[in-house]
Amino acid sequence: MTTTEPARVAVVTGGGSGLGKAFVRELLDAGFRVAALGRRPDALHRSFEAAPAAQAMVVLADVTDEASVDEAMRQVVARWGRIDVLVNNAGVLGPVGEIDEVSLPDVRNTLDVNVMGAVICSRAVFPIMRTQQPPGGRIINNGSISAHVPRPHSTAYAITKHALTGLTRSLALDGRKFQIAVGQIDIGNAATDMTGFTEHALQADGSHRTEATFDAHDAARAVRLMASLPLDANVLSLTLTATTMPFVGRG
Repeated sequence: MTTTEPARVAVVTGGGSGLGKAFVRELLDAGFRVAALGRRPDALHRSFEAAPAAQAMVVLADVTDEASVDEAMRQVVARWGRIDVLVNNAGVLGPVGEIDEVSLPDVRNTLDVNVMGAVICSRAVFPIMRTQQPPGGRIINNGSISAHVPRPHSTAYAITKHALTGLTRSLALDGRKFQIAVGQIDIGNAATDMTGFTEHALQADGSHRTEATFDAHDAARAVRLMASLPLDANVLSLTLTATTMPFVGRG
């Protein structure tokens, strides 16, 4: 007689729109139980369109609020018993302009959401992953090609994505002894409701051009690959871009 292992459990922050929605649907298709975490219940529920109720969970939380995140992770564990994958996806583009043209409150908000949000969520799942049975898990941080090369007038956003790389590498090191694998996907120009800037996008030489995009579903397929690996294998860093976008040789 054989037994079937229970479906693995994934939490996707910012799961109600853009890449987060694509990640949620792809992980559902891969057989994961998925908790979509965010602040807008209507958007989160739309991510689960036609999904089996037993496989889907909407969790309301603000990634910048430690108590809110802790309660959200507690709810996931209470329902499904564990968390196997955390996708730190929640993020904002932040203010656009030269450093002396943007407001410090807007910069701080970008840092809070993009960096502290990932820190708070990782901090919440780390003790869960290292003590659950069987132990271990995976954290996937959604970075950006701006973690490598920034766009003009995007200081706040670029800072946060460089910081995520440091978080990824640090957690990957500290997670080794707990069987917690940590990696980062840096995506460039996946077509979502946040990539309107690719039309007549400002370039480093001051010109404007319309940049190529690619289907967000293909970015989600890459996350599915990362999430589905056994814990003895890890994609530490993956860069996925529209083939002809001005990234290699930018400037």
